[in-house]
Amino acid sequence: MNGGDEVAAAPAGPPQPLEWKFSQVFGERTAGEEVQEVDIISAIEFDKSGDHLATGDRGGRVVLFERTDTKDHGGSRRDMERMDYPITRHPEFRYKTEFQSHEPEFDYLKSLEIEEKINKIRWCQTANGALFLLSTNDKTIKFWKVQEKKVKKISEMNVDPSKAVGNGTVASSSTPSSAKPILANGGWLEKSYSCPSNDFTFPAGGISSLRLPVVVTSNETSLVARCRRVYAHAHDYHINSISNNSDGETFISADDLRINLWNLEISSQSFNIVDVKPANMEDLTEVITSAEFHPSHCNTLAYSSSRGSIRLIDLRQSALCDSHAKLFEEQEAPGSRSFFTEIIASISDIKFAKDGRHILSRDYMTLKLWDINMDSGPVATFQVHEYLRPKLCDLYENDSIFDKFECCLSGDGLRVSTGSYSNLFRVFGCASGSTETTTLEASKNPMRRQVPTPSRPSRSLSSITRVVRRGAESPGVDANGNSFDFTTKLLHLAWHPTENSIACAAANSLYMYYA
Repeated sequence: MNGGDEVAAAPAGPPQPLEWKFSQVFGERTAGEEVQEVDIISAIEFDKSGDHLATGDRGGRVVLFERTDTKDHGGSRRDMERMDYPITRHPEFRYKTEFQSHEPEFDYLKSLEIEEKINKIRWCQTANGALFLLSTNDKTIKFWKVQEKKVKKISEMNVDPSKAVGNGTVASSSTPSSAKPILANGGWLEKSYSCPSNDFTFPAGGISSLRLPVVVTSNETSLVARCRRVYAHAHDYHINSISNNSDGETFISADDLRINLWNLEISSQSFNIVDVKPANMEDLTEVITSAEFHPSHCNTLAYSSSRGSIRLIDLRQSALCDSHAKLFEEQEAPGSRSFFTEIIASISDIKFAKDGRHILSRDYMTLKLWDINMDSGPVATFQVHEYLRPKLCDLYENDSIFDKFECCLSGDGLRVSTGSYSNLFRVFGCASGSTETTTLEASKNPMRRQVPTPSRPSRSLSSITRVVRRGAESPGVDANGNSFDFTTKLLHLAWHPTENSIACAAANSLYMYYA
């Protein structure tokens, strides 16, 4: 998928299918434990280095994890493999810190409750050892700085610290059994006395001068999260996307009808760059569902719609980019239209590949891979859960048909992944000739639901003939004969930027896998 010399140097055959293994779980539920609504994970994001992972939940909290398995030797896992360094441990993360990003609010003008749920998290460029990230709920975006700060302590007190407790009083603070009379100014009648512990005495004549305590910095550190900026009051509808620009200075936020461009340093104003709101709302035919900047071209971004189309826009064309540079949509097959056609065509998530050449999109039934140089249709289509097609009426009745599944690509662009129901997620190979299709369950035994898939012919991404690959299909039951559970859905997942490692959320639990 990567252009240029890398493709020429690649081996002729497709890469071997990966064997996925369980790595870690955070917040694992015990059998029968009830999940609190506020603990359900609603966003996952790796930073560019892959050394940090952030999750957001419905309670408005952001939890940060840091990688630990590379700290002993320094360098990334891939660098160590190139040096033939023996890798004995799988990728490991540990809890780093958490903070309350958003609180529930109430819009008095619209009589509208604004819930604290984190919709998206995006990492920004690090600086001076501090981590920076953007988090958003339905209405407000916040810019956070997380930094280790040295703990400050009080010293140089009159009382010897070794004989004092934390509040600065003498270690043995009980009063003597025979209390002495006290003068009006608070002094003792006698000039000197001994503490009950008999290991500390005031000098004769009392203390000649009082030393004020001094605050000094110790070698201990603690993590502090501070909100640097709040970007508010710019969206009338719910924010569904935020995306950093490659210039490191700006980002976009998108709601149902508008996309705004912000400067990270300026929270008081934003520029509206896309507005699809019609003069008469009765004429509204589609809404914006997701938006993302190109990974390397700071003037290019893409956004998807509820009608299944993706628009590529160029910020150099005009200040208001209502006209797109390119439109990507798949033509409807004749005779295939039904009541559910438009609903399941709605794109819930789009992601640019690292090379910037391809876009991955997820609609309700499929994953589609698009080449930005070919707007006639997707170069590959992966059917995620085709067995649900006969059940669309039931899914519509219980609102599951409106679930918004995310998608992700591997850093090398050879594989794509997305979630499904029953806490399952799928990994598809998208390299030339690959027939890789893996079904995994978000549990400690990810291969438990593995279904053997017959090999199917696949074509090169550069081929004009498009690929349609079906996952392992079964009529509503898995390999063990268990019926699929539509209440347990794996909506959020993220692929490590440089390694074959996936983090995914099953309710309040964060599962991590490696291959």
